[in-house]
Amino acid sequence: MDEDTRYEAVRSRDGRFDGEFFFAVKTTGIYCRPSCPAVTPKRRNVRYFATAAAAQGAGFRACRRCRPDAVPGSAEWNVRADVVGRAVRLIGDGVIDREGVAGLATRLGYSARQLQRQLTAELGAGPLALARTQRAHTARVLLQTTGLPVTHIAFAAGFASVRQFNDTIRAVYAATPSELRAAAPRTRGRRAAASAAGIPLRLAHRGPYQAGPVFDLLQREAVPGVEEVSGAPGSRTYRRTLRLPYGSGTAAVDEPRPSVPRAGTGAHPGGWLEARLHLTDPRDLTTAVQRLRRLFDLDADPYAVDERLGADPRLAPLVAARPGLRSPGAADAEETAVRSLVGPVVAGGLVRRYGKALDAPRSTLTHLFPEPAVLAEAEPDGTLGALTAALADGIVRLDPGADRDDAHRALLALPGLEPGTAATIRTRALGDPDVAPPGVAAPDSWRPWRSYALRHLRAAGELEIR
Repeated sequence: MDEDTRYEAVRSRDGRFDGEFFFAVKTTGIYCRPSCPAVTPKRRNVRYFATAAAAQGAGFRACRRCRPDAVPGSAEWNVRADVVGRAVRLIGDGVIDREGVAGLATRLGYSARQLQRQLTAELGAGPLALARTQRAHTARVLLQTTGLPVTHIAFAAGFASVRQFNDTIRAVYAATPSELRAAAPRTRGRRAAASAAGIPLRLAHRGPYQAGPVFDLLQREAVPGVEEVSGAPGSRTYRRTLRLPYGSGTAAVDEPRPSVPRAGTGAHPGGWLEARLHLTDPRDLTTAVQRLRRLFDLDADPYAVDERLGADPRLAPLVAARPGLRSPGAADAEETAVRSLVGPVVAGGLVRRYGKALDAPRSTLTHLFPEPAVLAEAEPDGTLGALTAALADGIVRLDPGADRDDAHRALLALPGLEPGTAATIRTRALGDPDVAPPGVAAPDSWRPWRSYALRHLRAAGELEIR
């Protein structure tokens, strides 16, 4: 976008661009999301940034009114398969907090210096700055929704020291951690009650969100012991267990009501999904949130998808009937790969035989899905054994920074794994928005959103539901 387009988005408070860019006001030292309800600044006083980290690096503080740190992520990072897109996805998954910049660079096959140069050139911020912004957001969530001591929150959010934590919070929010906690709209008693019920979250999305088909799919696929969907359509709750880097957890996400276009504009303002997390280690908060966002496809750009697919005569009525239809991803990529191969019934048997039992079961959630290494040893034969061994040995990589083409080729090389299954794994586990399974006519005019086009056809009953 050029500066004219960006300023018009700011002037009209256009929520479609929240997370796609940020703007800062030189006279106030504050940066905001495009839909900020504050008085529109004069154009000569505005600067634009690709990321919140870049705005913070230029010395601007986050707006307390629009909370730019809470916007959906840019859909570009899910679409892009280059090193920058892969790096952003890995940073979102908390890799820098666990492995440092050197670990991130090694995963991507670059030197730390090359990675720093590429990220700074495109995003205006390097990997450490991007991770720092993410840590600050995680800390704010924990400060305002839990009763954890401030010192515990510092390390849970990924900071190396309490001093670094205090300095970052002051720089980003112009407040001390205690002041940030005091500004939360709840009393200490209510915060403690919320902690007992789990960490409450609002998982933001842009534009319309067709929740019904997503929850329908999750309900059809649910594996007993690992997942459950309760309630009637329109008010369902999806729950699942999570295996995380530092421990385990359970998540609950409520089905939102359909969004209503803004009066007089026809535009959907966006919204959020209400969620709750129980974690054995709060350091897993960032990773758990990102995995839920991928599962529910919350960083998608429905405006771009619907504009492209709505221009096709076959898809136009389907897009009009279901604006904002999503292409669900995965909360655990390796688990999703195994389930794509064997189906939910066999997957349930694997959980009963080899899944690790939770120390504190919640409702019908009793187990974690078995790890690939466990399955490879217990069920070494056939395609399942080949897949789980390849996942355990790293021959097939499905983490957020994996090269999608390399992963696809490695999957197709496994004995007995069909191309249709590989396409499903690429769509769901790798979050590729542009996959056309073999045998399905998907014209180039649907690119780069062929995964979404197929979701429309399945929702309309024109393709087998999967």
